[in-house]
Amino acid sequence: MLGLSRSRTFFAIAAVVVTAIATWLAAGIEAGGIALVGAAVAALIAAPPAEHEATGTLPPAPAADSIADAIEAIFEPVLLVAENRVIAANQAARTLLGEHILDEDVRVAIRHPAAAERLLNPEDASGAPIQLIGLGARDQHWEMRVRNLPGGHRIVHLGDRTGSHAADRIRVDFVANASHELRTPLASILGFIETLEDAADDPETRTRFLRVMDNEARRMQRLIDDLMSLSRIEAEKYRAPDDSVDLPELIDEVHGELAALSPDRAGDIVIDADPVIPVRGDRVQLSQLLHNVIGNAMKYGRAGSPVAVSLRNAGESMVRLSVTDESEGIAPEHLPRLTERFYRVDSSRSRAAGGTGLGLAIVKHIVERHRGRLDIASTVGKGTTLTILLPTAPSPDTLSS
Repeated sequence: MLGLSRSRTFFAIAAVVVTAIATWLAAGIEAGGIALVGAAVAALIAAPPAEHEATGTLPPAPAADSIADAIEAIFEPVLLVAENRVIAANQAARTLLGEHILDEDVRVAIRHPAAAERLLNPEDASGAPIQLIGLGARDQHWEMRVRNLPGGHRIVHLGDRTGSHAADRIRVDFVANASHELRTPLASILGFIETLEDAADDPETRTRFLRVMDNEARRMQRLIDDLMSLSRIEAEKYRAPDDSVDLPELIDEVHGELAALSPDRAGDIVIDADPVIPVRGDRVQLSQLLHNVIGNAMKYGRAGSPVAVSLRNAGESMVRLSVTDESEGIAPEHLPRLTERFYRVDSSRSRAAGGTGLGLAIVKHIVERHRGRLDIASTVGKGTTLTILLPTAPSPDTLSS
């Protein structure tokens, strides 16, 4: 009999694993996780122990400790419910809902109207998720799933979806902002075209309008170029660059290009670079990074004030690039959001200066792809310092060994 019991246990475990794998493949890890927990608890509840195999009598309910051990392995909140009372809850559930929830009515334990409505109907076996907003914290989003188990038990799984909701909001905001940024110059161009039709005999007006249209078209082009660049960088973010780039030489090259574009501020760029070993990177992307951070410092710094570019060794495997301007500075509440797409401290000033709102977002993604670190510090009324840490390229001796 003992051998038969072990065989049944083995096949039950195998069935649980196969079911979980199939669910993962079909519906994702979250659904697979709850399927695995439900199947494991169901096996605990339904599998007859050896002493009941011969008689065929129904076994008693498993000990709460056995069930608690089974669900404790899940990092998200899981509760086991019988007759609307919580008979077991893992640590994650007790942390979220409180240690007092054991033996409490599950509707009181979770305390959410949408959850109570589902839990009032134990016959609802659809397994469709319920969205709970504000459980735990006001801005948290949870997804509740309820599954019926043998013996009148139910398992309640709470999945934290706050991160995915934030990502969805960012995507929605991105599409809305991109549409707005493209529509604004396009509306100007179309409006001036219509006006030109009525002012075709006025050369001065025509020249002025054509200049505005050219500026707006180039603004659209810059935005589209930045969007395409951001898309390419994101597509490559999991593949670290492996070329060796001479950063001091690249800084000098970018300095020359920026000086040609803004001759009146060429003398404001002050470079102080140590002889550093080459960095491991993508030369095109690092050039774009330098254009953005030095160009921003020139754009928002006070006319005639220095833009200090510093390059130093930072330990044995990193270099530190710092760009400091003397600008109006940025208030502390804005600093965490500066690398968000289209986020602007002063929208009118940024647009007037030709900014697309994507410059620092591109810098952030380039730094991430290079496995570096980005930090922005600012003092209102004094200026801003942007610091980037980048890994150095391995030496030829290291590669050969």
